[in-house]
Amino acid sequence: MPKLRLDDRAIISVSGNDAEALLQGLVTTDLGALAEHEVRPGALLTPQGKIFFDFLISRDGGVLRLETSRDQADTLLKRLTMYKLRSAVELSLLTPAPVVVTFGEERPEAGYRDHRFEKAGMSVFRLYHEIAGAEARVADYDRLRIEAGIAVAERDYALQDAFPHDVLMDLNGGLSFRKGCYVGQEVVSRMQHRGTARRRVVIVSGEAPLPPTGTNVSVNGRPIGALGTVQDKAGLAIVRIDKAGEAITKGDPIVAGEVPVTLTLPAWTGLAFPSETDEASA
Repeated sequence: MPKLRLDDRAIISVSGNDAEALLQGLVTTDLGALAEHEVRPGALLTPQGKIFFDFLISRDGGVLRLETSRDQADTLLKRLTMYKLRSAVELSLLTPAPVVVTFGEERPEAGYRDHRFEKAGMSVFRLYHEIAGAEARVADYDRLRIEAGIAVAERDYALQDAFPHDVLMDLNGGLSFRKGCYVGQEVVSRMQHRGTARRRVVIVSGEAPLPPTGTNVSVNGRPIGALGTVQDKAGLAIVRIDKAGEAITKGDPIVAGEVPVTLTLPAWTGLAFPSETDEASA
């Protein structure tokens, strides 16, 4: 079973009698649905409903573990401390943190199944201790993410610039519409009920190696999104799927920089480009 070490991660532990109640009222994930030995995505939003911080959340006995990027960790800790007030909650930060990713059908001992990949039909596990033989092969992990259509902050989108729907959190277990209020909840609930989500993660396939992250994805010279993670001819992008669907229906070329590309919505999402849906129902 391959073992991939991620060296850019940090862990915030949240413990105490009020730990779960505090997070349940702050973050997008429904902690009531979080099983043992499972990792789910989550975010702390701005009041305007955009992703302020993203993380993966899991249980470590009676402690809640937030795995995030090292770059976000200090600021996220300060934000949680601000919300804590007089609650019976203890916060601590471990950075750098031992995070190892493995993939295969059988769950390793002390492994946590990554719910995002599970939704995509892939068995990927995270471990939070040092593992002999683990290698820092970020490219292999990126390949898995591209295949599954899993976007992450700072690689595929800028913090405070994307809604949870943009990065498929409404479909991968990271966004609850039933648990009650949390920061930004009214905005994302309105998007859900009105069906106004127009930007989505797509898998990009190039006819040649793709240009760098941040390059515009365009139709007839007009940007409809931008590249995120790139690996040779494959990558991720967040694009306006209404504009992409219109281009696909008309046969207009879609390019990333100067490279002709094909855009695919991850199959596990059940999403379709709007113009394709309209044409099929006509």
